[in-house]
Amino acid sequence: MPSPAVLTVVGVIVLAVLVFLFLRARQQDLTGEIMKKRAGSKLISRADYVEGAESIPVVLSLSDDSIYYENSDLQASFELSRLDEIEYAEDLSTLKHIPAGHRVLRLRSHGATFEFLLPTADWTKWQSALKGHRVDDEPNAAAI
Repeated sequence: MPSPAVLTVVGVIVLAVLVFLFLRARQQDLTGEIMKKRAGSKLISRADYVEGAESIPVVLSLSDDSIYYENSDLQASFELSRLDEIEYAEDLSTLKHIPAGHRVLRLRSHGATFEFLLPTADWTKWQSALKGHRVDDEPNAAAI
């Protein structure tokens, strides 16, 4: 018969796994609720907001004049008119590894860069719904 110490260690490991699975399932439920709340958006998908070494699961949605990214801890948005650049890429600016089947939506606003990992199928939908543009692509203002 196993000793009480072995049973305790096994019990703690099982408990940790169950807590992890519960939290993961709860996060999926909360993400689903956010997606229902944004159901009127032009486009909505799950994504990962990449900030340095962290990858934060979010719901990314597009309305007529804004992009929203949110989860249970975060609610943020960009007005489309205030975005300097919208870029679709296959690499992160940090050169961090991208999981297979994912691509990057990169937004720049006032010198700050925001990157979102999207599944390739959703990435293609975002390209169709929200045209990419760069500051360099805009014509220079003519002097008067």
